[in-house]
Amino acid sequence: MINREWHLLSRPEGWPRPEDFALVEAEVPTPGEGQVLVRNRYLSVDPYMRGRMSAAKSYVAPYELGRAMEGGAVGEVVASNAEGIAVGDHVLHFLGWREYAVVDAKRAVAVDPQAAPLSAYLGVLGMTGLTAYAGLLRTASFQEGDAVFVSGAAGAVGSQVGQIARLKGASRVIGSAGSDEKVKLLLDEYGFDAAFNYKAGPVHEQLKEAAPDGIDVYFDNVGGDHLEAAIGRLNRGGRIAVCGMISVYNATEPAPGPRNLARLIQTRGRIEGFLVGDHYDLQPQFVREVGPWVASGALKYRETVVEGIENNLEAFLGVLRGDNTGKMIVKV
Repeated sequence: MINREWHLLSRPEGWPRPEDFALVEAEVPTPGEGQVLVRNRYLSVDPYMRGRMSAAKSYVAPYELGRAMEGGAVGEVVASNAEGIAVGDHVLHFLGWREYAVVDAKRAVAVDPQAAPLSAYLGVLGMTGLTAYAGLLRTASFQEGDAVFVSGAAGAVGSQVGQIARLKGASRVIGSAGSDEKVKLLLDEYGFDAAFNYKAGPVHEQLKEAAPDGIDVYFDNVGGDHLEAAIGRLNRGGRIAVCGMISVYNATEPAPGPRNLARLIQTRGRIEGFLVGDHYDLQPQFVREVGPWVASGALKYRETVVEGIENNLEAFLGVLRGDNTGKMIVKV
């Protein structure tokens, strides 16, 4: 049996190029004691992976050159050498970018394909959903009645942030997205009160029009001009949760910071970055609260599904370009 897996061959400078990667054939590994062999069914590609392609020191180790890359994956156990996990079970784990993975049982999380589609455990009910939940409720200290602005609002995380804020009693939910089609999705399906296409004009002008009374919370997925505009509209005591800054991930020169940071003095505002890994204690609460919203349809989600592991790299590049609506998933 052949196992196809994606390797990083060289560290990209600027935008990743196809020649920086290779789809390699290898033998299907055999699980050792306390391990299971998983046939991956769905793989996750996420913006943070761009950072792991660099050798720069960060919060997670860089990908190793000439080795299979990693990422969220969900699949079916086809061989088990571990108690408590049987052949035919489905598990969530972190050895994606490949067709088969040997996973330590203690790092495999059982999931129920009857309770939700398998792909949902990579998005709305997985790390993506928890990121939205923890960033909004804990890092940004959301309170009922807050006006909330979300950048990258049609993406997997942003779309959940806006909907959770609405379900929790936000006074106004505003989103930015990269196309008129995505703006329509935010308004008509996700229930945002206002949304704008950031490519249609200066962000600060469009945000001022969408939030005439200012904002109390900004959930940042983009950085750059979005962050500066949000600081400019921040109300007294406003909070900014920095989840990602996709606008600068492929920059080859240092990006200029917001030019209006002094406004934080006037507003007593706060900016705080966060990582979902610091908030796994919220997972049970997240599942209890968000699971029923998903089941009832109160919280809606979209997935952009790319077929075939041979297209894994193109799916990842699509995330950086903003091609996806909702979570980008690769069906193996």
